[in-house]
Parts: sequence; structure tokens; C-alpha cells
Amino acid sequence: MRLTGIGFAASIAFAVAFIASTVGVSAEPYKQGPKVCEECHRSEVEVWEGTQHFASFKTVHKSDLGKKVIKAIGEKSMKKSEVCTQCHYTMVQKDADAKAKPKAGPSCESCHGASSDWFKIHNDYGGAGVKREDETPEHKAERIAAAAAAGMNWPHDKYGVAENCNECHGLANPNIPGETLAAMLDAGHPTVPDWELVRYSQGTVRHRFYPPNMTENAVMTPAELAELYVIGQAAKLVSATQAMGQSDSPKYKEFQEARAAAAKEALGAVSAAADLIANPTEETARALIDSIKGTDLSGEVGPLLPSPDSYK
Repeated sequence: MRLTGIGFAASIAFAVAFIASTVGVSAEPYKQGPKVCEECHRSEVEVWEGTQHFASFKTVHKSDLGKKVIKAIGEKSMKKSEVCTQCHYTMVQKDADAKAKPKAGPSCESCHGASSDWFKIHNDYGGAGVKREDETPEHKAERIAAAAAAGMNWPHDKYGVAENCNECHGLANPNIPGETLAAMLDAGHPTVPDWELVRYSQGTVRHRFYPPNMTENAVMTPAELAELYVIGQAAKLVSATQAMGQSDSPKYKEFQEARAAAAKEALGAVSAAADLIANPTEETARALIDSIKGTDLSGEVGPLLPSPDSYK
């Protein structure tokens, strides 16, 4: 994350001090559930309530396929499986000592990180009574750094967002053993080798409510869409490359190779992506993203962008 107004090292130093003095950091951050976000982000929650992420909570575990996959990995319940809950549910705790329970499908904290440590930081605009519109630029920069240090995935870190999406949609969660991922795939777990960030983020799940018009769900410009497309393909390539080493299963490797090949083909239209294609790592991906920031790539990748009527 690049910050303005204060140096990076100073930002991190402040973040650590701010977290220590403002909140009690949990041994393991936990999710508080979408209701804690709703007070300030009602428009975003209303969007979420119209998505498959929301609806799946009541349906996914009842499907024949869901039952087949859970049986294949030697478990009995999706909602009690540490494998399935990582992607399919929001596991909510009342406090650090409480047992986590599935309370929703993928929701706010599935993308933005467990909020127990960053929630108070995120809502502090400079002290008691200070409103968002009155926050100083210096405090905002410090707050952003502190919340990120406490585990918040900010939406302006588009690579981080894309990376997070690919863990579940790419069957590439690094916290799940490779043999388990392969067994899920063998049992018919859905896979979409050509999964693409623009198509899946700018349809039913789009929630872009920014000042000064906090009631408008803003649509991205062609330049913004092109940049997001490249970022999504970069994250997909890195995700697939890393996932190839998680399992020796030929079928699993073939799936990840298909993901990587699709991403490389898309990135081939971007001249600045040569280093990433040759060496797919998070470092080279973020270097690419830094190099294209502020550049209109719609001419290069515009023909590759999904049509709005195909958005999910």
C-alpha cells in the first residue's frame, strides 16, 4: 500500500502504536458478522442481500453436490467442516472466547478480513465526536495504515481483493491441504477456469458508494475496468501458479494449468506484463500494477473485457 502525507515506515510505526493503544489485539482475529457493518454501510448490505453469496447460506449445504463433496473429504456437515466454512460461510463470534458459528454466506469480512481488531480503528475519524467529513488527511492516512496492519483488506488494494477472490473461486485456498482440494475436485466441486474479476465483481455484487454521492452505486469507467481486468488476471496467474504445487493430482494440476494459461493469454495483450508472465509472483504482480497505475489500458485490453450482459 502506498500512502501520501506520511512515510511508509512512520505509518507502520504509528499503526502498531495506534492498535496497541486503541484496541485489544486478539490472539486470533475473529469475524463479528455483517450486522456490525450495516449501521454505516446499509447500501452495501442491501446489495449483498441480493447476491448468490447471501442466498447460498440456506441452500448450498442442501444440494446433492454439496453432500457428495463433503462425503468425499470424510466429513458430514458443510457448516461444521473447517474446509467448507473458509469459503462458504461467515463464521461469527460474540467475543474472542466464544465458539465461531456460521451465521451467513460469504459476506463483508469474507473479503475485508475478520474485523475484531480493525473495526474500532476503521470507525475512528480523529476522536470522539469527529465525523468522517471532518477527518484530517494526516489522520486518514494513519487510520488506513493502522486498520491494514490490524488485518483489514481495503478495497483500494485491488490486487489484495483479487487475490482473496481467487483463493475460493480458483479452488486454491493455501490453508486447505492439496489432497483435500484434489478430492473436492474429483467429487465434482464446481470449477471455472476462465473465472474473471470484472465479470464477477461488477454485476450483482458491485457496491461502490463513494462521497459525495453515497447513494449512487457507481459504475466503473472503461479505463477503470481495463485496470481491474489486468489486476484480476495478474492475481489469477499468481494464484494458479502457486496452487500447482499444492497437489500431485493430475486433474487438479490440469485445472490450475488451465487457469494460468487463460491468465497468460489475457496478459499477453499488455506489454508491461512480460516480467509477470515470465515469473508469476506477488512481487512481480504488484510491480506490474504499480507500473500501470493511472494508465488507460482500455485500448489494449478493451476487446477482452466481458460484456456487461455477461456480468454475474
